[in-house]
Amino acid sequence: MTATASKHFAVIGAGAGGLCAAKNLLARGIEVTILEAGSYIGGLWVYDNDSGLSAAYRSLHINSEARVSAFIDFPFPPDCSLYPDHVEMHRYFTEYAEHFDLTRRIRFKSRVASIVPEDGRYRLHLTDGSDSVFDGVVVATGHQSKPRHPSDVQGYTGEYLHAHDYRVPEPFAGKRVLVIGPGNSGVDIAADICTVTEHTVLCARSPVLIMPRMMFGVPNSRTLVAIEKPWVPWPIRIWARAMLTRVFHGKMEQWGFRTPKTRTHPISHPTLVSHIAWKRIAVKPGIASVTGDEISFVDGSKERFDAVIAATGYVTEFEYLPPGTSPLNGTRLDLYNRIVHPSLPGVFFVGFFDVSGGSNIRMMDDQSEYVAAVASGAIKLPDRTAMQTAISDDHAFAVKQFPDSPRYGLELDPWRYRKNLARDYANSGIDKKPALPWSTRPPAVEYNLRRSL
Repeated sequence: MTATASKHFAVIGAGAGGLCAAKNLLARGIEVTILEAGSYIGGLWVYDNDSGLSAAYRSLHINSEARVSAFIDFPFPPDCSLYPDHVEMHRYFTEYAEHFDLTRRIRFKSRVASIVPEDGRYRLHLTDGSDSVFDGVVVATGHQSKPRHPSDVQGYTGEYLHAHDYRVPEPFAGKRVLVIGPGNSGVDIAADICTVTEHTVLCARSPVLIMPRMMFGVPNSRTLVAIEKPWVPWPIRIWARAMLTRVFHGKMEQWGFRTPKTRTHPISHPTLVSHIAWKRIAVKPGIASVTGDEISFVDGSKERFDAVIAATGYVTEFEYLPPGTSPLNGTRLDLYNRIVHPSLPGVFFVGFFDVSGGSNIRMMDDQSEYVAAVASGAIKLPDRTAMQTAISDDHAFAVKQFPDSPRYGLELDPWRYRKNLARDYANSGIDKKPALPWSTRPPAVEYNLRRSL
């Protein structure tokens, strides 16, 4: 029995972050109970999840290639799509939980109401009136459940909904629809509804680079990895992305967008530009004013719309934390390495970021292994003053690197971030991350046999 065998952690959320956090804690000899608000494994990837927290729509696919999006020790099956849809993602997480013996540790329909410190531990009160005490807590509830609504459509009298509530295109058949926001959800929804609407407009207030999903016959990530080495300065990377996109899509300006001159979050879509070329989607700049169902844009044009879909992001909240301990600082988080709460020892956060290159899921693996190493005592954290300094440095870096917008509050540079994690391993005398159990997944034959049972 290990020295940490007597510890018992609560993991809040049975989505990607919660599952890999639980798996890594168990590998360090720490018992876990996973508290899931809904009835399913998979979090935001569960279509119509009864937790009410998922924004998955019927056509949803992951934006990064499967082979770089899987957990490090559990690849997607060989027959999986290049870009899995929500059905494949749900199945993947369910089988991950089964493989690592997590399913029996999940308490479904268990929504956390509050976390209360108690004699060096934490008592978690649930909305059903029950409570339990744990040695530590991993918060893995995600940051895409409470919509951020745009202020510039106040007074609009037509049908309005946030992208969080969008599911299928049929209700918009024959309508004139405005989609606000050219992020991943916005471009997905615009491309989804444009084949049934009378007219679809995509509003892009900020510059955006819509990259092709495939480049030279392979997923775009393979091409970008070949040229975006850590030592390549960002101005050169920005130029290279724009030039590559221009090869496939031409200039952004010819489709109504503005090419970004600074670092922005990667956006890609397989059909959006074609829909614009076919006049199924029109692109407009920012909104100037709203009068009833008529919306005026900053280019002087105006149109009437039957419906507005706001793909304008989400608000991060931690209402269940002890009063005065929320790590929110504007849209950023005052967390050491985006994980450790300096004022709440034993409380960790996994998945509260938007990685600026690569896969969020793979990065959750890195975070979870770090959490388990800290919780077990393998990694010794710096003192609170040093953690606060590192947090300030992280915020200062983000201000210099990313646009001044709520969209970028949780943006994370993967190269710099992994370097910071490696520094803490090294400072604790660990030359490289320790190997964990279950280092390889079952053979494909066994995997396919399990699926057929």
